[in-house]
Amino acid sequence: MTEPQTRAAPQPLPGLKGKSALVVGGTRGVGRAVAEKLAVSGCDVLAVWVNSAEHAAGLEEELAGAPAAVSTEQGDVRRPGELPRLARLTKERHGRLDFVVHSAASAHPMAVPAIDPAEMRADLATALVPLASAAGSAAELMPEGGRIVVISASVAQGVAPHLVSLGVAKAALESLTRFAAVELAARGITVNAVSAAKLDKGPGTVRPEALRAISARTPAGRPATPREVADAVALLCLPEAQWITGQVIPVDGGLGLLA
Repeated sequence: MTEPQTRAAPQPLPGLKGKSALVVGGTRGVGRAVAEKLAVSGCDVLAVWVNSAEHAAGLEEELAGAPAAVSTEQGDVRRPGELPRLARLTKERHGRLDFVVHSAASAHPMAVPAIDPAEMRADLATALVPLASAAGSAAELMPEGGRIVVISASVAQGVAPHLVSLGVAKAALESLTRFAAVELAARGITVNAVSAAKLDKGPGTVRPEALRAISARTPAGRPATPREVADAVALLCLPEAQWITGQVIPVDGGLGLLA
C-alpha cells in the first residue's frame, strides 16, 4: 500500500508559472488542494468561498510565501452572474485568466422514493451553473490554451445509497463538460472533468470500517487524497494537455476498473 499525500507539501509542476487561475470552492477539500498545487507551481490564484471565511484566511496565510499571488473572494456561484464577475476580478487582480477550476459541490442525501425536488435542484445548480457560466462569458476572457476543469465523482457513473441527487448532478455535469468541450475547441480552450471516489482527507474523515472496505477494493490499496486529485487537475492545465478535451479522468487508484 502506498502512503497518502495528506501531509506532504505539494510539489511544483513546471509549465504553470506565470499563469492565473480562478478556483471555485478553492478554500476547502479538493479545491484547496488545487489552489495549493497551482500556487506552488507559480500560478496566481483567486480562490472562491461561500461560507468558510476562516478557511479562506487560513489559505492566504498558508500560501503567503508561495511563488505566486494568492487571494480569496466570497461568491455564490449558483447565481448565474457570479462566476463571470469572479472571472473579471481574477483578470483585474492578476492580469490574465488562464484556468477555471470548478470544485464547488452540494450533496443532499436522499433515496429515490423520497426525492426532494428543491434539494435536487440545489445540487444541480451547484454542479451546472458554474460550468455553464465558465463556458459562456467567462471563457471570453481566456486566451487560446485556456483550461476549464471540473471536479466530478464516481457516483455519476455508478450507484451509491442515498446519493441519487449528487449522482444525477454529477452525471449532468459530465454531460455538459462534453458539450462545452466541443463548443470551445475551435478557440483552443479545453474542458475536462476529473472524477474521484471517496477521498481520504486525513485522520477522522473516513470511518475506519469504510476506509478498510475501500482500501480492500482499490487495486492501489487505499483511497485517493485531495492532493492526488489536484495533481490530475494540474496536469490537465499543462500545455502538453492541449489535445485532451471532453474527457472524464478517474483518479481512483483503479477502483473503477473492477466489476
